[in-house]
Amino acid sequence: MSIIGWIILGLLAGIIAKLLMSGRDPGGIILTTLIGIAGALLGGWLGKVIFDIDSIDGFFELSTWIAAIVGSLVLLAVYRLVAGRRRS
Repeated sequence: MSIIGWIILGLLAGIIAKLLMSGRDPGGIILTTLIGIAGALLGGWLGKVIFDIDSIDGFFELSTWIAAIVGSLVLLAVYRLVAGRRRS
């Protein structure tokens, strides 16, 4: 997948993760994209390590989207924990 494909996948996965984890966080569209891209990579890596499958096959593969969204949810939860502690 190309860099532009990763950015689009990350943006969409980050938006979906924010919709699934509703609430207030101080992140804009750029932070959402970065969390989504990192989440896609994290989800793909975890899929390979835990389940021994190549979960990032292509842009239109369901396993790619599931891995990206789950990875984005994990990173968004970690971000909320860290950002919440800084504000307190």
